[in-house]
Amino acid sequence: MQGGGKPMTLKEDEYLIEADELIYCSKCHTPRQCRVQFGGKEFRPAIRCRCQQEAYEQQEKERKQREFLEHISRLKASGLQDKALRDYNFSNDKGYNPEIRKAHEYVAHWKEMKEKSLGLLLWGDVGTGKSFFAGCIANALLEQGVPVLMTNFARILNTLTRMYSDDRNRFIESFNQYSLLIIDDLGVERSSEFALEQVFSVIDSRYRSRKPMIITTNLTLEELKNPQDLAHARIYDRILERCIPVKISRQNIREMNAASNLKEVRKLFQSDTVDRK
Repeated sequence: MQGGGKPMTLKEDEYLIEADELIYCSKCHTPRQCRVQFGGKEFRPAIRCRCQQEAYEQQEKERKQREFLEHISRLKASGLQDKALRDYNFSNDKGYNPEIRKAHEYVAHWKEMKEKSLGLLLWGDVGTGKSFFAGCIANALLEQGVPVLMTNFARILNTLTRMYSDDRNRFIESFNQYSLLIIDDLGVERSSEFALEQVFSVIDSRYRSRKPMIITTNLTLEELKNPQDLAHARIYDRILERCIPVKISRQNIREMNAASNLKEVRKLFQSDTVDRK
């Protein structure tokens, strides 16, 4: 009989030790009951034996891992607005540009960068890998569960154009829910008064939030430091204050990829010609 007068029922993998009148596990030989005194009575509630506890801990570990992977999947769906960006990661780096080591360093020192609200300004010619550099950082941090949004000003402006003033403010403020904001291709957007005002609002909101941002641009550092007018100066000054300039200029990756693809196509056609002969 157990405490409380209930009859004792043993499972196939259990046995009773009469000396302490507790149930034990037949596999690990540790108790599946303990003694508890309450209200002048003794109770023997069930507890996990060692092998049950190990199984429970393993299940919990697997459950948390599944939840973490699902969390990362949701973060990527939210933060990488272009699915092609998911391929921009360190494992796909072909070593074209040695500057990529600075992307590794930024990820390695992310906590410090976040605390100091420091980002990067990636500048250089078209096709040199600025977006890939930024995407590697985005994916590496997302894999760690850090909320990152990578977008571009053309997409932002297209969305803002269809909104009323109050909605625009809420939309811009929503960027600050992300620990890191990456904006691609500064300078290719329209230079209308409306566009410049919205670009300023996005940068200024991020600046005031004291959260880091990464900006990529085809503009030169000289152009950024010496803007053509006040409207551009307001934008560039905030970026330069919070973003460390990194020049990406070694090789034109797009040209190299195009040449490589062309070479593969030529091989395919040559092979096809030989087969027909």
